[in-house]
Amino acid sequence: MNDALALAIGYLFGSIPFGYLAGRVKGVDLRTRGSGNIGAANAFRELGRGWGIAVMVGDIGKGVAGVLIAGALTEDPWPILAGAAVMLGAIFPVWLGFRGGKGVAAAGGVTIGLFPLVSALLIPLWVLIVLTTRITSLASITAAIAFTPLAAAFGYDWQYLLLAAAMSALVLVRHRANIRRLLAGKEPRIALRRPGRTAPSPPPGPNA
Repeated sequence: MNDALALAIGYLFGSIPFGYLAGRVKGVDLRTRGSGNIGAANAFRELGRGWGIAVMVGDIGKGVAGVLIAGALTEDPWPILAGAAVMLGAIFPVWLGFRGGKGVAAAGGVTIGLFPLVSALLIPLWVLIVLTTRITSLASITAAIAFTPLAAAFGYDWQYLLLAAAMSALVLVRHRANIRRLLAGKEPRIALRRPGRTAPSPPPGPNA
């Protein structure tokens, strides 16, 4: 019973759409603004720096909470599977017709909860790339690529490595349009110092 409860909690925590909720507080539907994504990067661009940070903290927090609660309820491999459930909830939330974000911040929370040593390296790497390039997708893609090799280097068991590989694959698949724009030199950058815009943005294109 606790095993099923751990998975359900992981999915339901993961599916909390903090970006969508923040947008509604501001009278904005992020699904119709900017990239059309409800994640922290689009919230940062469309709602402002403060809201973007709040969404990121919320999304990271739901990942941490989902796996820690699972760990308190049951034993391996169920907290690992709960981490996968968090990711699925973030990407396919039941509340929004199974159309969610790209799962990066939620993956970061799962990493903090299950791979603390790896997160101690990946989070500074992500922040460094964002600060130097202002391209959040590049930071996320780089972290996804580095995740599984770092987990292997720290000696995590195969179940954890399988989760790391699956999470990385999900993040990369969700960023396939960003990868194309990066290769073409057309990926947008975030403004770290400029106040957030409130003017309407064009509707999102396919795979935005």
